[in-house]
Amino acid sequence: MFECRRGHHLLKSNTTALRLALLASTCVATSAHAQEAQDVGPSDEEGTIIVTGEVSTFGATKSETPILETSRSVSVITNDAWRERGALTLDDTLNYTAGVVGDTFGFSTRGDFPRVRGLDVPEYLDNIQVLFGFYNNARSDIYTLEQVEVLKGPASVLYGQGSPGGILNTVSKRAGPDNIGSEVFVEYGTFDRAQVSADIGVDLSGDGTLTGRLVTLYRDADTQVDFVNDDAFIIAPSITFYNGQTALTVLANYTDRESDTAHQFLPLAVTACASSDVAISEPNICSGGITEEVDASLYVGEPAFNRYDSESFSLTGFLQHQFSEAIGFEATARYRDNRADYSQTWVSFLGDGTPRVLADGTAVGRSWYDAPASSDQLAIDGRFRAQFSTGAIEHEVLAGINYQTIDTLLDAAFLYAQPTTFNVFNPVYDGSEIPADALFEAARARSVNEIDTVGYYINNQMTVGNLVLNAGVRFDELETGNGTTTQDDDATSLSFGALYKTAIGLNPYVSYAESFQAVVGNDTVTNEPLLPQEGKQIEVGVKFQPRGTRTYITAAYFDIEQSNLPNPAALPNAASQQEGVAKISGFEIEATTAIGDVSIDAAFSIIDTEDPDGVRFPSVPEVQGSAWIAWKPSSEQLDGLVVGAGIRYAEGNESSGTAFLAANGFAPTPVLIETDGYTVFDGLIGYNFDRYSITLNARNIFDSEFYGTCLSRGDCFPGEGRTIQVRAGVRF
Repeated sequence: MFECRRGHHLLKSNTTALRLALLASTCVATSAHAQEAQDVGPSDEEGTIIVTGEVSTFGATKSETPILETSRSVSVITNDAWRERGALTLDDTLNYTAGVVGDTFGFSTRGDFPRVRGLDVPEYLDNIQVLFGFYNNARSDIYTLEQVEVLKGPASVLYGQGSPGGILNTVSKRAGPDNIGSEVFVEYGTFDRAQVSADIGVDLSGDGTLTGRLVTLYRDADTQVDFVNDDAFIIAPSITFYNGQTALTVLANYTDRESDTAHQFLPLAVTACASSDVAISEPNICSGGITEEVDASLYVGEPAFNRYDSESFSLTGFLQHQFSEAIGFEATARYRDNRADYSQTWVSFLGDGTPRVLADGTAVGRSWYDAPASSDQLAIDGRFRAQFSTGAIEHEVLAGINYQTIDTLLDAAFLYAQPTTFNVFNPVYDGSEIPADALFEAARARSVNEIDTVGYYINNQMTVGNLVLNAGVRFDELETGNGTTTQDDDATSLSFGALYKTAIGLNPYVSYAESFQAVVGNDTVTNEPLLPQEGKQIEVGVKFQPRGTRTYITAAYFDIEQSNLPNPAALPNAASQQEGVAKISGFEIEATTAIGDVSIDAAFSIIDTEDPDGVRFPSVPEVQGSAWIAWKPSSEQLDGLVVGAGIRYAEGNESSGTAFLAANGFAPTPVLIETDGYTVFDGLIGYNFDRYSITLNARNIFDSEFYGTCLSRGDCFPGEGRTIQVRAGVRF
């Protein structure tokens, strides 16, 4: 059964009926993130096409080929789209995307943790990877971005090592002759979230040859978790030279964020054990007799100790030069320096099956983590592009080199299960239990990671009449070190695709793609270096832009195999450490349409995952669906009004593991945690008049209480509660 909660009242409905309703809405609508349609003829009686997003040479596909003619699943979420839906974070922008879990671990302040087709994916900014490891950098702010793109499935031919789930690519706001104009916005909302932002574009030369742009914001905000703030200051100036043949842009970005972590790792005893929305297969875990469920706002840290303060500076250069109509060159280069000061305490857990909170609410122990970290990056991706014909075959060849060097440093000290009197039902934050500095210094360990990679790739897109073929290959060399030893790896990645364009706008396609991810260390069985993890995907789909309509539909079936994973438990005497294989398959459909003054976007996905032990991936719902409807009346009396409403649904998810139950003679016992799904509603009402606008957004309108996921290791992650934000702005 599916549950929709308003406060503590449970409204039950049939899951199958909801799935069918979402699927039906998707079949007449597409992605809230706007897959692009171009040059397909008149769309309505006015002969116009509504284009809500498109890729570019610095986009996820490194090509301007319309998505309608690309034999891969790509979703594009524009700045206008996520503003309309009230998104506040990068996670939020992905909430209406098929096959993507944006807020995997509920409400977050440290970073964004999306999963694409069941897997973690790397985050890129303008074609270059922007995050490495965890908690050593500043979180990206969506106000600095033009759009967000999701390339689904393996992408190693274009990007080198990465996840078989795909990549998340974001596109920066930067100066250019098409970006002249300015805006200033002020916002205020739930939890005293106040923000002032400005985007100022100017023509410095008077003829568009030299342009400048300044993007900046200041935010002072509390959050739904007590004592956790989300403050930020960002400034991102850029300057562009463009003469019709050459475009050169330099973009700087300074980000300073002061916060704490919304992830409080709330213990199972006072979340799952006391909630009807989470099922636990091993009752001994809940043997403490606690029936009271804590509020999602509970803070189990120490305000005098906890923090997640981060700072980053990056300098990025973009170059495009057209040697002739047939040959061009483009490149992105970036230097980025990150620093993060991370300290947190939480109620201890280790998956040992014993209650971590006593019946009166006293924590058995609290763990303390102090981990200043940093990362530095120098990267460049340059490629030549050539267009030519050989007989009846038209070619677009992309040949490039990608180089980057990354150094990460972590000075971590972890003190597990220190004695405490902290009570989750009556918390006192006096700082008296903060361990002495000497204890942290005695436990501190430095971790260094150094990565140097170079990749050579070539991709050929061939068009023969209505048939579009694509073939690519990449060779990568990697050197990874930990400060004392280094490991060398190399990999070859392939991709192929075919798409057929029909006269009615129905384009079927099929594609194959590979990925790899280096694993550092020695195989203790073979005594050889560990092999890179590998991914392979076959995708079959269709893209449909009916002639004479403003409708676009894309549907895809995919099958992914991930190999060279750690051995499953059933192979204790395997020939190596890396006999594990995971399998992922699923179906996705996205659609968008406009009927008169009403636009409809929808997405639906089903995913089946199986790890090497034969169990579902943790924290990944099997079924997801969403729909957004917006009304923008064209009548003179209501011109400027916009009203929108959305629904987001995610089925329940699982987490399994082994607990060592002291009450059962230390016998290893499998534990399955099942977290219920959720349905939330979003809304918008706004008005634009002349240069001015005002909007009121509400996310999770009915304040449904739910957990993003609960983990078998012993903790739960509350979902995002109701947020209401008023935004007023002027454009000039």
